Amino acid sequence: MSASNGELFEDLPVPVVGLAPPESPKASARVLHPSRDQLVLHPCDLESLLAEDHPARLVWGYVERQDLRPLYSSIRAVEGGSGRSAIAPEILLSLWLYATLQGVGSARALARLCEAHDAYRWLCGGVRVNHHTLSDFRVGQGVFLDKLLTANVASLLACGAVTMQRVAQDGMRVRAHAGAASFRRKAKLQHFHEQARQQVEVLKREVNDDPDATNRRQQAARERAAREREQRIAAALAQLPRVEKVKKAQGKPAESARVSTTDAEAAVMKMANGGFQPALNAQLATDTASQVIVGVELTNSGSDLGQLVPMVEQLRERYEQTPREMLVDGGFAKREAIEQLAASTTVYAPVQQPKNSTRDPHEPLPTDSEAVAAWRQRMGTEEAKTIYKERAATAECVNAIARNRGLQRFSVRGLDKARSVLLWYALAHNLMRMVELAPGLVGGLS
Repeated sequence: MSASNGELFEDLPVPVVGLAPPESPKASARVLHPSRDQLVLHPCDLESLLAEDHPARLVWGYVERQDLRPLYSSIRAVEGGSGRSAIAPEILLSLWLYATLQGVGSARALARLCEAHDAYRWLCGGVRVNHHTLSDFRVGQGVFLDKLLTANVASLLACGAVTMQRVAQDGMRVRAHAGAASFRRKAKLQHFHEQARQQVEVLKREVNDDPDATNRRQQAARERAAREREQRIAAALAQLPRVEKVKKAQGKPAESARVSTTDAEAAVMKMANGGFQPALNAQLATDTASQVIVGVELTNSGSDLGQLVPMVEQLRERYEQTPREMLVDGGFAKREAIEQLAASTTVYAPVQQPKNSTRDPHEPLPTDSEAVAAWRQRMGTEEAKTIYKERAATAECVNAIARNRGLQRFSVRGLDKARSVLLWYALAHNLMRMVELAPGLVGGLS
């Protein structure tokens, strides 16, 4: 049968010449995506983590050369005895020295770095440390750190790297841990102390009457916190007479004296920015020729007046020698100090400008003693002016280095603990100076 009026299979599609056949749909790409929540075991030896010239190796080499017998003598865990083994003092000492050099001042931050940072992991050598142990070691070894400073500087004196012929002293006000709102006057302190005492008595009775062991432990913790608060307020009341005496010397009423309830030994001082904040006065004495810190002290006096003689006496006690010259700013220039040191030490300090602008400040006054008159005349010479320039070049430089390493605010309370922190900065600074001046005294150097 034939189609009419058309061709056979006329409804079929007509192919188009030159076009490719249609493509089939493409499957999804298969790739590897990161999965960061999985546990990864990465075997490695700690020794390969650090380069041979890494600063952490230098710190460890230095620590290995120190006499750590005083630290070992206080460890109660002994061979053949019971109890958990103590962490080697070398580890804790090297961790805090290296942390201070890196500007780390928090025990919690240091504990985290010991888990995650290669340098701190290398120093730990597989020994786990916690922030409680780190914190206790940092503030509990003040006597040892002070003796270590003396021993290090004495070794530099013995090899001639430090002469202590000319020493610059300067005070640096460091923000205290106390809050500005924690300062209270006498009436408030007495009121708070009575409240804290009553709270301690109430909690003691609750602990004794509660038969449940868990609740007793919780109540005991509350009692301990209340007792510590009572002790802090009592310490503030004990500091009040000293502050009242300072207020009277300033011509202010004793009733205006205020003491912090959180850090009784902190004092409100005028800071470098012009404001007033709770602070402590860090005194550093530095050898000008080597820029090695030879003396450290910490006070809660906002003035440097009266700090010169105690520092010279400290240096004499530490090294059995007195600096030939002391360079200090005008805040230290007290006539009694100049007279007291005249026989052993020459003091270079600026002379206060007289009220009468026509009078030469370097001309001795009729009331001046022989030592004070010689000081006035000495500071008017060109030689003294040249020597005095070394004060800022030394003291301000050392202060700036300490600031850059994190000495902006103390994270501990009390003069004793804060002084221990200041000693860490002095030891870390001297360690780096020792590398430059006498590398043979430092181990870990390739």
